[in-house]
Amino acid sequence: MKHTLNYKLFSRMFRQIAFVGVAATMVSGAALAEDDVKLGLMLPYTGTYAALGEAITNGIELAIEENGGKLGGRSVNLMRLDSEAKPGKAPQNMNRLVNGEGADVIIGPVHSGVAMGMIKIARQEGAITIIPNAGLNAATRQFCAPNIFRTSFSAWQTAYPMGKMAYDRGYRKIATIAWNYSFGKESLEAFEEGFKAAGGEIVKQFLTPFPKVEFQAYLTEIASLKPDAVFAFYAGGGAVKFVKDYDAAGIKNAIPLLGSGFMTDGTLDAQGPAAEGVMTTLHYAASLDNPKNKSFQKAYQDTYGKAADIYAVQGYDAGQMLVQALDAVKGNTSDKDALIKALAAVKIDSPRGPWHFSKAHNPVQNMYLREVKNGHNVVVQVAAEAVDDPATGCVMAQ
Repeated sequence: MKHTLNYKLFSRMFRQIAFVGVAATMVSGAALAEDDVKLGLMLPYTGTYAALGEAITNGIELAIEENGGKLGGRSVNLMRLDSEAKPGKAPQNMNRLVNGEGADVIIGPVHSGVAMGMIKIARQEGAITIIPNAGLNAATRQFCAPNIFRTSFSAWQTAYPMGKMAYDRGYRKIATIAWNYSFGKESLEAFEEGFKAAGGEIVKQFLTPFPKVEFQAYLTEIASLKPDAVFAFYAGGGAVKFVKDYDAAGIKNAIPLLGSGFMTDGTLDAQGPAAEGVMTTLHYAASLDNPKNKSFQKAYQDTYGKAADIYAVQGYDAGQMLVQALDAVKGNTSDKDALIKALAAVKIDSPRGPWHFSKAHNPVQNMYLREVKNGHNVVVQVAAEAVDDPATGCVMAQ
């Protein structure tokens, strides 16, 4: 009991602080030890995506805490480094965690641009890396590697199924809009692929500067185009502003708003009534009716005082895979090949539903169609079962 209380004490204390450098260590005992498992978290703790980084961190902590605060019988040293969602800093930050701090496993990032810099160093150094959010397709396609895993999604997975869902609802001509960076563009491409395959037409694509949130001129042009619907990708603070502006423009009833689920996940409280009726596809919804999700939501609420979102789930599953894999290797992180093999073999009982890794180390998982009703993402149906990213260009997947 003393051990668990100490872990909670340290976790709660450090969760209140966001650090720019490698700053906080959260351990499952009262003091650090030389044989701790070192987890380097390279996530955003300031800026547009700060809430996402915090939710992922919370999820990781919760999974470890449920395992008595240990991984493979060893205490845990959890090091937080603020990525600031700045791609240019990614290689330097990654080197600091891998070579400077000697992290056994790196977990991050949120931003797909940051992921590119991380992946480069991970491949060069052979550092075991778990991506708990960034969905750029390349991570598990042409830049896949045995030591790189993802517990979230690819851009293709979250957007492609909405193409058929939109067509099935009678939409034939759609305009698309997203931030102009890799994940935004890949999301639009995936939706377009699915929508055209079903028989639909994209009337115009809009790409807006990241991370700017001035949307009025784009919404005015969309209104003049009169498409059947709009498909969008925004997340975090950008999603809040876009959904509110879309509603304020007075076009939502005539031109329904669709998107990948990040637009309404973790943002609904801030969006308020403006989000009502927005439909999205994603691999999770807080309303999913399964025992694991119910127990997870309760534990998260009890520990952090708020409901868990998809980012918390992805962090939680990163923690769960580490629990499983390090138990399998009896806590031995020095044999990287054995640990990589154990990580690839995990089967996760997740709040999103059971999933496992593809050969490219991307989750094979269900995608759900959700609609915002009374301030909640309500599951309408399974949009696609056991969705596996095509993993084009990944040698491991051949």
